[in-house]
Amino acid sequence: MSDALNEFEALDIEPLIADRPAEPRDSSRLLAVRRDGGTLAHRAFSDLPSLLGPGDMLVLNRSKVWKARLAAAKPTGGKSEILLMAPSSADGLAWTGLCRKVLPGQELVCAGGAKARCLARNADGSYSFQFDRPVDEAYLAANGAVPLPQYILNARKRRGAAAPEDEDKYQTVYAAEAGSIAAHTAGFHFTPDLFTRLAAAGVKKAFVTLHIGWGTFKPVRSEDPASHVMMEETCFVPEATAQAINAHRAAGGRVIAVGTSSMRTLETFTDEAGTLRPGAGKAGLFIRPGYKFRSAGAFITNLHVPGSAPLYMTAAFAGRDLLFKAYSEAVKEKYRFYSYGDSMLIF
Repeated sequence: MSDALNEFEALDIEPLIADRPAEPRDSSRLLAVRRDGGTLAHRAFSDLPSLLGPGDMLVLNRSKVWKARLAAAKPTGGKSEILLMAPSSADGLAWTGLCRKVLPGQELVCAGGAKARCLARNADGSYSFQFDRPVDEAYLAANGAVPLPQYILNARKRRGAAAPEDEDKYQTVYAAEAGSIAAHTAGFHFTPDLFTRLAAAGVKKAFVTLHIGWGTFKPVRSEDPASHVMMEETCFVPEATAQAINAHRAAGGRVIAVGTSSMRTLETFTDEAGTLRPGAGKAGLFIRPGYKFRSAGAFITNLHVPGSAPLYMTAAFAGRDLLFKAYSEAVKEKYRFYSYGDSMLIF
């Protein structure tokens, strides 16, 4: 059998792609997947306080999605668009980004009047741009658009669905540090009221930061996933978070990674002995079946795109066969898939 997760491609997911989040957020469905025994249970996300307790600590990603999709026009008048990935200079003048049909040397005029000159096409398929004015969070807030995945836009178009207010909805309620070009979607289901109920159940929480970039959603195209190069993403573990998680684990508690970005941050900063160290770094781990996890004992994650790095990570945690069983059940029961969709608790 190939190491590629080809069997997931055969599932009829397209009709189930969510084009908007559940309302309220915690009314989304939760598929509880028990690794010991392989049982599945259908719950609501609002049931989470009854599934967890004082021995549990949630680890969540505080990164905030900025409005990284920037409309642009070519000198010929043709429409274009830059998806800004990350600044490459502290002054906000130099950026890497994704753009179709642009050539080095061309200048684009962007929303808000900023001019972006394409300097080079990079080895990973991205482009280097030089702007004539700083492109910072304030500029993007005024001129950028929410970087929704194309599959959400396509689903709305097929269904003739009106767009909700994505600027607030495509963001967790606890987002605090701008820098992601895609949302920490496993966190969409939490509400302030749900956090209050979790705290009353004795569940603790801690925060890390990973700024989600192209590395998370770049497809795994090779039949040999070992050859896939995971593009690095900036991440941080505060000293207080490291201390809290290490103390919790030392006392016999269970760490629950909320989302693949939180899991990848924990695994990047956790040593062989299971100790989490604080600091800043680059997460370049491509976690696939066979990987030995060091940090979390449970995992909350959404239902992912076949052929994506998040699906490979989830298969590594749940086990390939059990995950396929869970996804098949989710399709049968018409769970909502992908960024705005339902979630899983794997424990």
